[in-house]
Amino acid sequence: MGLSTFIGGVHPYEGKELSADKPIQVIQPKGELVYPLSQHIGAPAKPLVAKGDKVLVGQKIAEAGGFISANVICSVSGTVKGIEPRLVANGAIVQSIIVENDNEYTAIEGFGEKRDYTKLSKEEIRNIVKEAGIVGLGGAGFPTNVKLAPKDDNAIDHIIVNAAECEPYLTSDYRLMMEQPERLIGGIKVMLSMFPNAKGVIGIEENKPEAIKLLEGLVKDEPKISVCPLKTKYPQGGERFLIYAVTGGREISSAMLPADAGCIVDNVDTVISIYNAVCESTPLIRKIITVTGDAVANPQNFQVPLGMCYREILEAAGGFKEEPEKMISGGPMMGQALFSLDIPVMKNSSALTCFTKDQVAANPESPCIRCGRCIDVCPEHIVPQIMMGAAERNDLALFEKLNGMECCECGSCTFICPAHRPLTQAFKEMRKAVMAARRKKA
Repeated sequence: MGLSTFIGGVHPYEGKELSADKPIQVIQPKGELVYPLSQHIGAPAKPLVAKGDKVLVGQKIAEAGGFISANVICSVSGTVKGIEPRLVANGAIVQSIIVENDNEYTAIEGFGEKRDYTKLSKEEIRNIVKEAGIVGLGGAGFPTNVKLAPKDDNAIDHIIVNAAECEPYLTSDYRLMMEQPERLIGGIKVMLSMFPNAKGVIGIEENKPEAIKLLEGLVKDEPKISVCPLKTKYPQGGERFLIYAVTGGREISSAMLPADAGCIVDNVDTVISIYNAVCESTPLIRKIITVTGDAVANPQNFQVPLGMCYREILEAAGGFKEEPEKMISGGPMMGQALFSLDIPVMKNSSALTCFTKDQVAANPESPCIRCGRCIDVCPEHIVPQIMMGAAERNDLALFEKLNGMECCECGSCTFICPAHRPLTQAFKEMRKAVMAARRKKA
């Protein structure tokens, strides 16, 4: 029997050997901390503090601004310097709370206290997750408490842990699996306690054999938890493709949620964060960040407080051994190109990847040669070649008719294109334009 996977996808250079064997190092910030009020899908959070206020580790400094929103929790103790616009990784200027670190790390009362999840109701668990400010830590940042509240708890039969980490160069989830597997399994058990008909499945790509072996050993006596080895292929960690692979063929569209297919999907760090919040009274105040690429002196995996500056994290990795032509927040397939490192770590930050050569700039665009490779690798089975024509004409109606909204922006088409056409970038802008037009019409 072959490994579970999906149809389509590509095989980019992995680059994981640079940091895969580097244990997570805990580092602390030297300068100020910046907490953007928008680091999740949905409405921005609303500040609960003002300039001059003293704050503590674990204190809620901004509350969810709507049903689809998330609290912001302080990761240090210190003084609020102000609330002002600051640059974030995607190039946006976002209203942010600025905290001067006092380096004492004084925490709120009850921070870190052990708690027995078996004595908590479903609603209590959901509220703890909400108060902890937990969102999806592997992608768009969807509030986790909302994900844990589907229409029908009994209809959920799969809790899927996205441990694929298919994005090249990233190794933070791998290190968490190797170093904190008990917390991962503990988080799955918390989630399973909420859904009586569900089983837990950890989906891991086959290029992580040590993690597969470790977790299989730990769950061998857990009847409701299993490990599902996956074929190493990008974008295997995409939510839709992971569901397809793990469940044996269930499909969802852009108009559906995983819950519509009986699934809840969270990545490794999100599940561990659920455990930390529910079982150890520790809200989301840190991220695991991979600093990597051939321009970095000493690629590493770090645990850093939310709000810490990227420039400080790079310094902890020894800085640059050679000046980079390209810096990316995230990995090379779906990350955001950076023009500055003076940006804060946010909930959806995953990596800082720096390259001595910019492969995109080195390969200028040329006309489409109609080779069809983009169609072969598209995991959504749409036609990038024709969609690009609609994008070039800004024809929103045709783009929708061609199922352009099903594009998951994985970058496979751009990666494989011999003409080096910026397909994914064009589709990303078209999808934004279609959604804006829909909102205006509504």
